[in-house]
Amino acid sequence: MKITAARVIVCSPGRNFVTLLIETDQGVTGIGDATLNGRELSVASYLADHVIPNLIGRDPRNSEDMWQFLYRGAYWRRGPVTMSAISAVDTALWDIKAKLAGMPLYQLLGGKSRERVLVYGHANGNTLEETVDAVGQYIDMGYKAIRAQSGIPGIAKAYGVARGTLYYEPADAALPTETVWDTPKYLRFVPKLFERLRETYGDEPELLHDVHHRLTPNEAAQLGKSLEPYRLFWMEDATPAENQQAFRLIRERTTTPLAVGEIFNTIWDCKELIENQLIDYIRTTVLRAGGITHLRRIADFAALYQVRTGSHGATDLSPVTMGAALHFDTWVPNFGIQEYMRHSEETDAVFPHDYRFEAGHLYCGESPGHGVTIDEKLAAKYPYKPAQLPIARLEDGTLWNW
Repeated sequence: MKITAARVIVCSPGRNFVTLLIETDQGVTGIGDATLNGRELSVASYLADHVIPNLIGRDPRNSEDMWQFLYRGAYWRRGPVTMSAISAVDTALWDIKAKLAGMPLYQLLGGKSRERVLVYGHANGNTLEETVDAVGQYIDMGYKAIRAQSGIPGIAKAYGVARGTLYYEPADAALPTETVWDTPKYLRFVPKLFERLRETYGDEPELLHDVHHRLTPNEAAQLGKSLEPYRLFWMEDATPAENQQAFRLIRERTTTPLAVGEIFNTIWDCKELIENQLIDYIRTTVLRAGGITHLRRIADFAALYQVRTGSHGATDLSPVTMGAALHFDTWVPNFGIQEYMRHSEETDAVFPHDYRFEAGHLYCGESPGHGVTIDEKLAAKYPYKPAQLPIARLEDGTLWNW
């Protein structure tokens, strides 16, 4: 069996996506997601110019060797562009192999460890009151776990607050828009938000919060300590993790669970965090960490230290990644939770899929492969639109972590 062709499909049904489609001489095809928010065309070029020529003629069943070829053979290892491209290839190859076996993908990974996958949604509002109401709306939709983000008095365009309802897409302009950040205002406000949420909805719903790399380790420790009475499921991306030992200071000062890793590319980005038990959840994704092949290694390593998975699942991951992630989540023994930010109707139409939401959980489909396809004719009606993520500055103009 040989790969005979592969092509990159770039489309924008509500936001930009990059999809790799691989064809074989037996008529079996597979697709993988290669979307890198704000840098989509870089991955598209990497695939078309450097990766696809190396795929033609190879046996798609040898996914491990292909992974090693694209990672070790490139010499310039790691990084979001390279690893997103490798992820697309790896996901497409697993899709092909599962189709050849006539099985849903989770069966090839080892079968089910659970019947359904706990997911969390994104509730947000411009004010505390709006966010409290939004959390209630998610509870009414059946969610058992909800991430809460709110506008902050005195801060314009706070992170995580959508421009509309239900769907959130931060990439909003061809050139980055600028936002302003103020840490003291944020630290004073957030505990009040979660105090109100617990007063309103009680102890049962799981509540999550994303700091989005805005704090120093000491500031993050302060926030985690102040949130302990409200029993968060996790505090996400509390501080940048380039220095993995930065999480030691946070861990030593608060019992609030810590999650990080959506921008990690390989196991090396989280090695110290996991082996020193500095986090509770690893958020690395099928797309960003080299596909299912490499994410399995990260999850197995994490299991040795009782760290659970909590993969990123925002709208900058196409339904292709969500489908593959749900098969992975259904199998992985040390599963924790899966982020589920709903896609727009336009996106769902371009990427037909067989996973479904029910009572706060997602269920992966039973069709062979990962259960997601692409309607290329419909995709062609949504051409690429330049869009970058915002940036953040402190009130004095200093560039900060967005």
